[in-house]
Amino acid sequence: MSRTPTALTLITGHSRGLGEALARQCLQAGHLVIGIARHRNTGLDAEALREDAPFQQWEHDLTEPQSAGWALLEWLQAQPADRFRHATLINNAGVLAPPQPLADSDPSDTARVLRVGLEAAMTLTGLFLRGTQDWKGQRKVLNISSGLGRRAMAGSAAYCAAKAGLDHFTRAVALEQAPLANGARLVSLAPGVVDTDMQQQLRGADPTTFPDQGRFQALWDQGQLATPEATARKLLAWLERPNFGIEPIGDVRES
Repeated sequence: MSRTPTALTLITGHSRGLGEALARQCLQAGHLVIGIARHRNTGLDAEALREDAPFQQWEHDLTEPQSAGWALLEWLQAQPADRFRHATLINNAGVLAPPQPLADSDPSDTARVLRVGLEAAMTLTGLFLRGTQDWKGQRKVLNISSGLGRRAMAGSAAYCAAKAGLDHFTRAVALEQAPLANGARLVSLAPGVVDTDMQQQLRGADPTTFPDQGRFQALWDQGQLATPEATARKLLAWLERPNFGIEPIGDVRES
């Protein structure tokens, strides 16, 4: 018989990399996990069966985030207000355009980065907050940001803009929630350098169009990339801090 979870965790981009590691660790902790991504992760299906943990995978392309957002709102509004003691949205999904100057970039790549990395996070956050506004439990939003939202990098303007926007919308919504009796707590958190497909894309870029390629290659060569599993543990530990949300911007390397 499945456990009755007291915690709900929603994770975008759960099908691989850091999102997969977050989903797996939340399943192991007994959360009801809902993953939102373009593709199912069959390994996580098997993990949920082994852990006897409730798990749902919603297949949505976050370049068109409204369909996922409305589905989320409908599901949340159908739940009893006292079902969960904790409800958390983790906006993890993000994509990278081919590293090169903006003048050489395809506008469709720019739009894809901004939609997945910023528009989807804003859409889902707004509808998560609306759908849970009468819930009794604690509500949190964790936005997975990047140091590149705080330090510009040539050849990656769209990604830098998406992450900077993620930080600033987190600040704004935190101000909106602060006066409410059961206001949600929000943090935009940079995870450090993690061994994901995105890092592989950066170190595999053409150094003539991406000046920082050598720096990313050096991170790999020197073994300085954290594993998704280790990073997920740090992110989830940050979520458990009693002062989560007091400061809406953070970096796991500060802990």
